[in-house]
Amino acid sequence: MKARHKRLIVIMVGLLFLSAAAALVLSAFRSNLVFFFTPTQVAAGEAPRGTAFRVGGMVKEGSLLRDSEKGYFVVTDTQKDIVVKYKGMLPDLFKEGSGVVAQGQLNAQGDFVASEVLAKHDENYMPPEAKHAMDQAAARKAAETVKP
Repeated sequence: MKARHKRLIVIMVGLLFLSAAAALVLSAFRSNLVFFFTPTQVAAGEAPRGTAFRVGGMVKEGSLLRDSEKGYFVVTDTQKDIVVKYKGMLPDLFKEGSGVVAQGQLNAQGDFVASEVLAKHDENYMPPEAKHAMDQAAARKAAETVKP
């Protein structure tokens, strides 16, 4: 076998390994990708069923129910509400009227079953996605009240 053919085989095997590594990295990235949706988008059916995603907004006043292992609360973007069920300890900073982002899936009843709940860390912080969604919902609500 000529040196030229050996070099070609080495290059082809190298490209094969590089392609396999790239495929594994992209597969891992895709499986860990989690999208953010507002309660309005979830109510409109834009959120995927059977796939994990994040929902964010404000915890509706008077909606928090806790027992020893479970928490139930409503997340709102001032337009729509979504019921969130969470099994586990809620974060210390979690409270009604504050910003929250929950990660999980929709169940058959349309409730959001969270696997993780993230609360804001100070009085002025809200995740950028949730802040943007809240601002858009407030603008839509204001536009609807102005119409004759």
